Amino acid sequence: MESGTGLTSEQQCGCACSGAGSAAQQESSLRWSIAAIESLLDLPFADLIFQAQTLHRQYHDANGVQLSTLISVKTGGCSEDCAYCPQAARYHTGVENQAILSREEVVAAALQAKESGATRFCMGAAWRGPKQRDIEHMTGIISAVKELGMETCATLGILKPGQAAQLKQAGLDYYNHNLDTAPEFYGEIITTREYQDRLDTLEEVRSANINVCCGGIVGLGESRTARAGLIAQLANLDPYPESVPINYLVQVEGTPLHGTPELDPFEFVRTIAAARITMPKAMVRLSAGRRQMPEAIQALCFLAGANSIFYGDKLLTTGNPETESDLALFEKLGLHAL
Repeated sequence: MESGTGLTSEQQCGCACSGAGSAAQQESSLRWSIAAIESLLDLPFADLIFQAQTLHRQYHDANGVQLSTLISVKTGGCSEDCAYCPQAARYHTGVENQAILSREEVVAAALQAKESGATRFCMGAAWRGPKQRDIEHMTGIISAVKELGMETCATLGILKPGQAAQLKQAGLDYYNHNLDTAPEFYGEIITTREYQDRLDTLEEVRSANINVCCGGIVGLGESRTARAGLIAQLANLDPYPESVPINYLVQVEGTPLHGTPELDPFEFVRTIAAARITMPKAMVRLSAGRRQMPEAIQALCFLAGANSIFYGDKLLTTGNPETESDLALFEKLGLHAL
C-alpha cells in the first residue's frame, strides 16, 4: 500500500541511507529508518490518516477496541529518577508509599474490571526491579487473575535472568516494559537506568515466550525527530511488540517535567498513525493522557489506528476517563469492545 511519498508498510530504509559511512549502512539494514518515519510524520494530515486507517483495516476489526484495566499493586517510593513519574521517591508529588497489595485485593479488582468489560488486567509495581520474594508474590497473583479468564499483563521493572520464565509459568500473557523515548533523548529524561537495561529486559521477556507490551511517552519536550526515533526503535525490534502503548505526558506538579510546553494534540495523533503504519499487526494502545483529550482527538486516534485503551477510573496514580464516559464515546463512534 503506497502513499503519496511511495512509502510502504515494509519500507526498508528511507533517505537516511543515501549518505556514505557506517551510520548510513547501519540505518539501511533497518526495516524502518528514522528518516522514513519522519517522512510519514511530515505527510499532509489526511494522507497520513488515510494510510494508517487503510493498513489498520487490513489487519484488525475496523471498529473494535480492546479494553485493559491497570492497577498499581505497589505504589510510590521508587528509586529511579524518571522525570515524568510521580512515584519517584526523590520528587515531592503527594503520592504516598503503599505496600504491595495482597492477592485477595488484586483479584477483587480484577473481577470488578472483568464485570465492567475489560478483557486484559495489567498490574504495575513502582520499583527498579522485583526481588525474588516479589516474583513469588506476583506469580500467585497472576495465576489467580488468569483463573478469572482474563489476559494478564505485568510491569515490574528490570527483570533478572530466570524471572520472566517464572512469570510465564504462572500464566503471564504480556509483560510491559516501555522504552519511553528515543535513545538520543533518553538521557534527558532518565539517568538511573540505561537504555540497554530496557532492551535486555525485553530480551528476557521474549526468551520466556511472553508477549511484549512496549511503547513510550510523547510530550516530554522531545523533537519530532526523537518521536520518529522512538517509533523506529519499536518497529525494528525483532519481532516488534504485540502491544504498543502510546502515552501523552500527564504533567504532575513536583516532577521535573511539570510545566513542559504541551505537545500539540494533532502531533500525538500523527504519532499514533506512525505506530500503526510501522507496526501494522500490533495492538496500538491509546494510554495515559486521555483525560486531557477532547473526544474529537480521541476519535482521531481511533481513526489513526489505535485499537486498545486503558479502561477504568484510574491508571497507576493519575486519572483516566470514567467507564461511563468511555461507553458513551464508544456509542457515539460506533465502536465495540473486543
